Amino acid sequence: MFEDLKRESYEANMQLARSGLIALTFGNVSVIDRDAGLLAIKPSGVDYEKLRVEDMVLVDLEGRTVDGALKPSSDTPTHVRLYQAFEGIRGVVHSHSRYATAFAQAGRPIECYGTTHADYFYGAAPLTRKMTRDEIASRYELETGNVIVERFEGVNPLDFPGVLVQCHGPFAWGPSGAKAVENALALELIAEMAHQSLSLNPALTPLDQALLDKHFLRKHGANAYYGQS
Repeated sequence: MFEDLKRESYEANMQLARSGLIALTFGNVSVIDRDAGLLAIKPSGVDYEKLRVEDMVLVDLEGRTVDGALKPSSDTPTHVRLYQAFEGIRGVVHSHSRYATAFAQAGRPIECYGTTHADYFYGAAPLTRKMTRDEIASRYELETGNVIVERFEGVNPLDFPGVLVQCHGPFAWGPSGAKAVENALALELIAEMAHQSLSLNPALTPLDQALLDKHFLRKHGANAYYGQS
């Protein structure tokens, strides 16, 4: 049932495991079939070395399991909420990668200090507010999605393909499972670069707008010319 969707999600999860962004069983990737209204996601707590294509769980946009013998990731409600709100995405990644999580725990967005950052994010990598006690106590994973969606009110999620959930860690997304993993890796790399840059120059200021525009728009703008056609 939806073998191609399960395989894309499986391969993206294995790509995440190879990327160095995760340890233990932390992290997960989902991929959605918009026409079917179904997403495939990693099962909860399963070691990546033991993960198989047939282990991937199919879930509908109400969060109900449609196919699979295992429980889906505990973060599934967050993924579902992001798919509901961000129509242009097909893949979602969650990790606890070290540097991005450090910024999330410190309660700091990642300012854009250089062109590597500007190739992926059209400005600072966003940070959510802290969740309230009521949000934590009620439907925690769904409310995690809600605080992300709240942070992106009036903001194009395709211009900022990731977010830091305060006190928690990063989520990223993209037009495929593989691209979502790439954006998660980019988020971690710019977090590491920002940390090292600030250690060398604590008075560092963000990139000039003209250079930010040039690097982001040459890759993502209407007249983009980066890469092959």
